[in-house]
Amino acid sequence: MKITVVGYWHGYPEKGEATSGYLLEKNGYHLLLDCGSGVISNVQRFCSLDQLDGIVLSHYHHDHKADIGVFHYARIIQHSLGKTMKNAAIYGHRQDEASFQSLAYGNVVEAKSYSDTGPLQIGPFSFTFLLTNHPVPCYAMRIEDGERSFVYTADSSYMEELATFAHECDLLIAECSGYGSQDVAQFGHMNSYDVGKLATKAQAKKLLLTHLPHAGDHEQLRDETATIYHGDISVARLGWTNEG
Repeated sequence: MKITVVGYWHGYPEKGEATSGYLLEKNGYHLLLDCGSGVISNVQRFCSLDQLDGIVLSHYHHDHKADIGVFHYARIIQHSLGKTMKNAAIYGHRQDEASFQSLAYGNVVEAKSYSDTGPLQIGPFSFTFLLTNHPVPCYAMRIEDGERSFVYTADSSYMEELATFAHECDLLIAECSGYGSQDVAQFGHMNSYDVGKLATKAQAKKLLLTHLPHAGDHEQLRDETATIYHGDISVARLGWTNEG
């Protein structure tokens, strides 16, 4: 199971980059976790668009789903050119029915729903979902392939249930929207100290800081997190990869 950072910015993409998007791969199966601004452009650095089997959306804020329409257009154009494509599905929750219905497009993209009531098999991956603490319904994801486990917090302020959900995962991909001195919990986000607490309580084997702020030195986020969590910490960048 391999995961590659396609986008990691909070809110909007910096020049030539993207907001939330992570490419998950195994045995020729390619799946995007979230599809924010710039993701469809940047994912082509790592795989062609006709290789994508689907997208799993954590929620419907623009920095996590802005490129869904771009994906639709790409599929329409490829189809019109007679290109052979895999069937593709976009997975989302149904707590915002209008947004869920907008995920499908004609005969080129299918919408499929998930919930937190049980596991969902998508290709070689088993997904479980946890509702997070965010202003709109948003779901963290635990992804397993029988050998490894990745947990993606999506957007959330700190919550004990998230630590339990991520217990002993091989990689915790945690949003880190603020520095230790910033109170971002009021907006449904975590700062560096929150993430350190989460990774420690979860006993995560590795930690990736993502959903990063547009100001300051991101290495400070690592340093602040490391005062609480003493494991392996990485800071997201375009092309960062974990394979195992």
